[in-house]
Amino acid sequence: MTTKYVLFNFARRKGLVITFMPKPMYQQAGNGMHLHLFLTRNGRNAFYKKGEYGNINELGRMFIGGLLKHGPALSAFTNPSTNSYKRLVPGFEAPVALTYGQGNRASAIRIPRYVSSPAETRFEYRPPDATANPYLCLTAMLLAGIDGVVQKTDPAKDGYGPFDKNIHDESPREPIHFLPRNLDEALDALSADNAFLLRGGIFYRRAPRSMGESQRAGNPIDRTMPHPFEYKLYFNL
Repeated sequence: MTTKYVLFNFARRKGLVITFMPKPMYQQAGNGMHLHLFLTRNGRNAFYKKGEYGNINELGRMFIGGLLKHGPALSAFTNPSTNSYKRLVPGFEAPVALTYGQGNRASAIRIPRYVSSPAETRFEYRPPDATANPYLCLTAMLLAGIDGVVQKTDPAKDGYGPFDKNIHDESPREPIHFLPRNLDEALDALSADNAFLLRGGIFYRRAPRSMGESQRAGNPIDRTMPHPFEYKLYFNL
């Protein structure tokens, strides 16, 4: 939020206009907001274990599993604008696949190869963009990861990887899960998968029926508007 505020004002002083739109220009790489994640325990990296894949231990893998399992529902928070899904298309190193790996930029989660320090071992969740509300986005991601730990979700057993090659360049043996293709699909996913968000009373559900239903039923022109029309979600902190 601070970065956006400072840059908007700096650009205005210089007579320029900047944008954080996920996909402002056709056939050009978009703007992502990759989020690097790890937990600490007693001041140490809780995800590190030397010799494991990417030096990520079982706790880290379960956290990854939770993010990938709930990835479609998370999209309503991490990618909350119609323009978000103009970026999430194959090509341009866009993270469209609900997979993880060290060298696959099409994966939603990438474990950086360049990190060698135990204290900095981490992974990055690559789908989010700057149209997200960071408070809702980060909270939802944390709850998804915690759910993966609670449920002991194993991303390898569930077919999420690891994939170290671009999935578009090879034929994976397991079927690949993909992120929603548009905001409607993301809202549908959130309607079907939201129990993990209610753990601990952090989020509460305001709508008795599926989230986003009233917005989508309101004005049909919203689906065809050229600007990044945003749907308001029925979740409050």
